[in-house]
Amino acid sequence: MKVVIAHNRYSSAQPSGENTIVDSDIRQLTAAGVEVVPFQRSSDEIPTLPKSEKVLLPVSPLYAPRAQRELAALIERERPDVLHLHNPYPLLSPWVVRTAHKYGVPVVQTVHNYRQSCANGLYFRDGHICKDCLGKAFPYPAIQHSCYRGSKAQSIVMASTIAAHRGTWRSLDQFIALTPAIAEHLLTLGIREDQITVKPNSIADPGMSADPGQGFLFVGRLTEEKGIGLLLDAWAKQPAGTLTVIGDGPLRDRVASAPGVEYLGQQDQDSVREARRATAALIVPSTWLDPLPTVIIESLAVGRPVLGTAMGGIPYLIGDAGWVVEPTPQALAAGLQQAAAEAPALTERARDRYLRTFTPEVVLSQLLNIYEKVQMVR
Repeated sequence: MKVVIAHNRYSSAQPSGENTIVDSDIRQLTAAGVEVVPFQRSSDEIPTLPKSEKVLLPVSPLYAPRAQRELAALIERERPDVLHLHNPYPLLSPWVVRTAHKYGVPVVQTVHNYRQSCANGLYFRDGHICKDCLGKAFPYPAIQHSCYRGSKAQSIVMASTIAAHRGTWRSLDQFIALTPAIAEHLLTLGIREDQITVKPNSIADPGMSADPGQGFLFVGRLTEEKGIGLLLDAWAKQPAGTLTVIGDGPLRDRVASAPGVEYLGQQDQDSVREARRATAALIVPSTWLDPLPTVIIESLAVGRPVLGTAMGGIPYLIGDAGWVVEPTPQALAAGLQQAAAEAPALTERARDRYLRTFTPEVVLSQLLNIYEKVQMVR
């Protein structure tokens, strides 16, 4: 089997879980004997593009001519069985779906966010959930609120792209929804149920930690949507043991000055792994519809249960290996008390949840089945 992996890599200045997942998919597929042909551009290229391409850059999310020429040439040369798309913006454009279909190549997309209908991809604006554009023939609220990169001009392009490519997305052969929440999002766009398969991401097995650990851990960007403000409000109401926070962002000063909180700032991966093994439970207090916070899978893998909010894909990821609460200070404070008492008893259950659902072997088998399915249909 030969598969083209198409992805617009996020800037190296912006840490990206999507880049990591794409690289992991390529390694796993190659190890399984699949011939992988990368078709990738990077946002790091943008400052060095020739003037002729920079002129077209503002409309590239809608149609990227260079990407279509290069993809057509690649397909003619390689004759792939499947094209697997991740992020098309801004240098590939959803038009790659049409280009692949022109040559009879089925297309699969892993949906990492909500950008088929939301300009910023988050369903989150000004500190609250926002679905103002959902169901509109043209998503003008995105322009009104400058939702794409804080720019009205760029928001016009992205809103136009959303409107123009509704048919493109509906023609796609198979969507990979990372969680049932993403599947529900796709159904609201008129995507058929048989076009959607729920398949989460995986991580390599780090091995279970024998020590049950102590206290709670938060790892992530220190922003409102990641829920660090909510967590601090809940902690002030009913502190339960110790709380360690790793990460950086606009709310760092509030975290650093919060009583009873050990703030470690940004840490390298080795330090994060050590902190994860030392804790009793992870906290994921997101206030937005977080599609798939990988930190949950990483914690389950070492046998750490998770306390999370009932947002996006979080309940699905946690399953029976932790606690899910509403995103309010009162509910989270109560959840902290419960988790403090029950966490040591859930280590085996957390590890089992990882082994059943998130190992590379389990997830790779699902991905190969999806590839085979779209080849048979087309």
